[in-house]
Amino acid sequence: MSSDALLSRFTATGRFTYGSPRALTVSPDGSRVLFLRSGGPEDPVERLWALDVATGVERSLAEPVEGPHDLPPEERALRERLRLWAPGIGSYATDGTSAVYTLGGRLFRVDIATAAVEEVPAAGPAFDPRPSGDRIAYVTGGRLYVHENGGNRLVAGESHVTWGVAEFAAAEELDRHRGHWWAPDGSALLATRVDETRVPRRSLADPTRPEAATPAPAYPQAGGPNAAVELHLLGLDGARRQILWNDTRFPYLSAVDWSKQDRPVITVLDRLQQNGRLLAVNLATGTTFPLAEFSDPRWIEAVPGTPALLAGGRILTTVEADDTQALAIDGTVVTPSWLYVRRVAGPLGDDLLIEGSEADPAEQHVYRLKPDGTLARITHEPGVHSALAGGSTTVLTRGSLETARTRRVVYPDGLPHGSAVEIRDLSAASPYRPRPILDRVTEHRLPSAVLYPSGHMPGERLPVLLDVYGGPGYQAIAAEPGRWIRKQWWADQGFAVVTIDNRGTPNVSASFGRAIFRRFSQVALDDQVAGLRELAGKHPDLDLSRVGVRGWSYGGYFAALAVLRRPDVFHAACAGAPPTDFRWYDTAYTERYLGLPDENASGYDGDSLIADAPRLARPLLLIHGLADDNVYPLHTLRLSEALTKAGRPHSTLLLPGVSHMTPDGVAENLMAIELDFLRRNLPR
Repeated sequence: MSSDALLSRFTATGRFTYGSPRALTVSPDGSRVLFLRSGGPEDPVERLWALDVATGVERSLAEPVEGPHDLPPEERALRERLRLWAPGIGSYATDGTSAVYTLGGRLFRVDIATAAVEEVPAAGPAFDPRPSGDRIAYVTGGRLYVHENGGNRLVAGESHVTWGVAEFAAAEELDRHRGHWWAPDGSALLATRVDETRVPRRSLADPTRPEAATPAPAYPQAGGPNAAVELHLLGLDGARRQILWNDTRFPYLSAVDWSKQDRPVITVLDRLQQNGRLLAVNLATGTTFPLAEFSDPRWIEAVPGTPALLAGGRILTTVEADDTQALAIDGTVVTPSWLYVRRVAGPLGDDLLIEGSEADPAEQHVYRLKPDGTLARITHEPGVHSALAGGSTTVLTRGSLETARTRRVVYPDGLPHGSAVEIRDLSAASPYRPRPILDRVTEHRLPSAVLYPSGHMPGERLPVLLDVYGGPGYQAIAAEPGRWIRKQWWADQGFAVVTIDNRGTPNVSASFGRAIFRRFSQVALDDQVAGLRELAGKHPDLDLSRVGVRGWSYGGYFAALAVLRRPDVFHAACAGAPPTDFRWYDTAYTERYLGLPDENASGYDGDSLIADAPRLARPLLLIHGLADDNVYPLHTLRLSEALTKAGRPHSTLLLPGVSHMTPDGVAENLMAIELDFLRRNLPR
């Protein structure tokens, strides 16, 4: 298949994801698994499905309906911020009996048992609906409503304040994407009240597309004010009460759990995310009291599923022990030093399901922790495994370099033996199966990979393309197929594609991840250069006289950094959406690693690319979407301005209407543009 034909195939199949099940939910009793899936390999429109665990039969519950689906600007901005947009039914919420979803602001409910769908009249374009019995809570225009008995009740709303929606810092950086939570009996809600009055706003107006203009969103910038966030108890009987904690010391509300009727628990963090508390809420008074306190002198590494209140009042937290990430119950470490815990998938009966890695960070497995401390690994095939559980049912997901597709297998008795049913995957198979050569290099044992062109003959020297991310929060080297499809395309254009996880990336060890504390650039640059040189010693076909580098977001930052500071190693770069000065990036992410600008001026100065502009001596292509609300276009524009003032030739590509997450089609077109740039500008 030709290069152009394969790029077209990427676009037509959503990069081979259309038709794959996603957004799986196991019902509380374990009898059903809900999921989203489109109708086939070239169909982007997602439907809601249910799998009957006992029979293995899949049923379509809901499909998109005809009618207007355009969102007003305010709702479109919220969805873009929370990354919730997808064709068709892009997201849903369920209480086990019904599921609710929105289409273009229209609100729908489906009865899971009968698959009967009804449109629910809402007070306005609905956002983030949540069901509880016959009631549905939802947000419209920053106001929180409840639909019940055929009508809509305003529960909370006021001008210039948003109710029931996660603020930017929570949604973008703290992994809290919700702003309202039902009581287990449906009698009340906990809801956030967010005041962004103090937060500066940045316009995303695109003069080439005035119809796509959105209200200027509030963007908390490093060192500046955050949104003021409160949590309120809103009884449907009219009772209201603010939930109180020391929000001056702990301004971030990072998690809310009301799965137990009598005791909601919340997690709060200080601004630099070095100290946190798990707090129990007294519903009668609105006061809180600590169940657990945790801290780290650098930053608290958030592990999904923790901290948590377990059955019997036990407290589950994560701790750093023996240079690994461990679990502790009531302060006692309960996982061994050889296991790096990545996620607590949830309870399975009295046990806990845990995802983690052992000696090889490229693999992830699922473990079962019993109350007596016994730990058993329940996945054994190579690859990346994850788990979901409900009742006695477990869904195990496995992606492997040995298989073309990710598999999702349902086990009614909770363990991978006996009866099982696989959720159908309708996606297109990739035309090739990438075979990255995984390795650990340098004295820091950096995870790395080399991909050769299909049919490469040893002895043929190849230009090198460093396809990089390199920042905290994302692991590039993993033994699952989806990460390597596009990298193989790049290899088949005549490159030896190299990817390295430098120190600062996750899931290797505690010290490995925290090596970038208070300074991003130097560790990443030193590690990537050292790793590249060691790999060239092991792979003589890597021609280090011709090295290109490409990346997006933090990877775009690194690509620009590479040619600015190490032109002796890197000969051309494509930098997509790069944060060029972290003083202009958001509070929660930047301050976690770099601290406050006033307290770490040297770190911020050392990581800024603006002062390096006069040093540019290699070809550089800067790419940025004009609708990017994560890394604002000003980052690229100010670097381009500094380069121009310094008389340094470079190329800049601005993309009207494109946000931080490039949509299908645009990304493939950009790959062709980058390929042309690299071919023209790498030494021959």
